[in-house]
Amino acid sequence: MSDIFDTSYEDAEIEISDNKLVKGEDLNLTAKDPTMTNIIVGIGWDLNTFDTDTLDLDVSCFLLNKDGKTRFDEDFVFYNNMQDRDSAVVHNGDNRTGAGDSDDETISIGLNGISFDIVKVMFVLSIYKGEEKDQSISSLKNAYIRVLNASNSHELLRYEIKEDAKSIKDTAMFVASLNREGPKWHFEALGEEGKGGLAQIATDYDMIIHKG
Repeated sequence: MSDIFDTSYEDAEIEISDNKLVKGEDLNLTAKDPTMTNIIVGIGWDLNTFDTDTLDLDVSCFLLNKDGKTRFDEDFVFYNNMQDRDSAVVHNGDNRTGAGDSDDETISIGLNGISFDIVKVMFVLSIYKGEEKDQSISSLKNAYIRVLNASNSHELLRYEIKEDAKSIKDTAMFVASLNREGPKWHFEALGEEGKGGLAQIATDYDMIIHKG
């Protein structure tokens, strides 16, 4: 894997001014920082301490073409497939507990390395075996997603998803998307329910999911 992704940002001082997004808002990342080529997408959360069975949260992303579909198995980046075919989107590891004060899971993205036929990167937060355990996204506390410029650790935006998560009774959530508009990249805060969970979302994106 390329060493262009520096994950030492975790100890960097967070700078936030007008960078907070709410559900439905869109930010032109390219206009925000025209020099940016590599980003870190970090997601953090706390769990409801009253739950007897701790939620195992996972962050995944789907690389989608103009038809809103994946092209290959590698277009589904998650804990069992840590990077896409071009190594432009790299998952930095699974956190099963949500412990700690910084980002619980991160994904490194080299914007210039994403194939030109990919127009959207969709970020999904889901609960592993959530349906079996009768768990839902609504149990999350203090959940957020943020984007940093990987070259200087500057936080470009943050979307606090904790309020939007409260209403989601399913096991998955469309958190946000990274959208290509010609040479520009936009970030959109979604906060939408992922009906049927991660497996159904993957199936809808043309992934073949083997259950059992």
